[in-house]
Amino acid sequence: MNRALFLIPAVLLFAAIPRAGAQSPSGAASATPLRVVLAGLTHGHAEGFFTRAKEHHDVQVIGIAEPDRKLFDRYAAKFGLDANLWHADLDEMLSATHPQAVLVYTNTFDHRRAVEICAKHGVPVMMEKPLAVSIEDARAIERAARAGQIVVLVNYETTWYRSNHAAYDLVHENAIGEIHKVVVHDGHQGPAKIHVPPEFFSWLNDPKLNGAGALFDFGCYGADLMTWLMDGRRPETVTAVTQHLQPKVYPRVDDEATVVLTYPTAQAILQASWNWPFDRKDMEVYGETGYVITVKRDNVRMRLPKKDDEQLVAAKPVPAPLDDSIPYLRAVVVDGLKPEGPSSLETNLVVTEILDAARESAASGKTIHLKAE
Repeated sequence: MNRALFLIPAVLLFAAIPRAGAQSPSGAASATPLRVVLAGLTHGHAEGFFTRAKEHHDVQVIGIAEPDRKLFDRYAAKFGLDANLWHADLDEMLSATHPQAVLVYTNTFDHRRAVEICAKHGVPVMMEKPLAVSIEDARAIERAARAGQIVVLVNYETTWYRSNHAAYDLVHENAIGEIHKVVVHDGHQGPAKIHVPPEFFSWLNDPKLNGAGALFDFGCYGADLMTWLMDGRRPETVTAVTQHLQPKVYPRVDDEATVVLTYPTAQAILQASWNWPFDRKDMEVYGETGYVITVKRDNVRMRLPKKDDEQLVAAKPVPAPLDDSIPYLRAVVVDGLKPEGPSSLETNLVVTEILDAARESAASGKTIHLKAE
């Protein structure tokens, strides 16, 4: 049986946030908190970071750069943050705090500027998905990272799913044969119906700041997973259709998108939606001899060669530090782990190229042929 799959209890690993000046736990060097700052609070995932990080001790927030003081004060009241953490400007904060890494929670358009500032200070970056609003900005990020000799990582929730790692292992152990089709579903009821914070909703509904609507917000997940499964290979063509099913709610951006990617021997269909009745993030991978379908975070359905029936199996835990964003960031920054796979800049340059082409395809009604490198 595939080494990736068997039933075992889940273990969650997240990092706590002592106040500035708090003492790190005694013991091994690995327990020393990673000193980070946050760039921006307008991305709603910042709330998730603070919520999950309260009960652990391997990250210390030493500064937060957020131009909107009222927004910072709201976070401070909700999560008990020291008022001295606040800075109005990222550049000034980096000069004052000298962090080991920056967590970027701005709108997507501001990712380029954030990385360029961090590169000037030589500080590694982890940002929320996607990398950029355009391939032009993505390449500017790559240039800045190279010039500043910094690591740039992109955080996707799905990177840490046991189910996705199990599917990846089945593919790369040739358990289901060569990939021929992948279908990825990513969506929920939409930012309005799930009541995201107003500062988050504002830029999600802005084509300049978000790149698009559901196409970029959710299409990036499938583009990232497919690029990972394909070992970084770029598709030959990108074809996309977008719609405005809720034009009064999202007047400026799409809320429904389907993207088709073609490779020499494979095809991917990426479905992104702000209109589904429930949230879901899963994928179907069909090989020459079998298939695997991820079921939420921890399970897979699969049918392997010479098996008459489909099996529902729980995926084994992903080994640390590949199981969560902060341990992974720490391993890269402190231990010198080489970034690979879904979080790496290389993968996300391809992701941005796919999204950029999908936006062009949807606008023009034409299939976009990617130029050979």
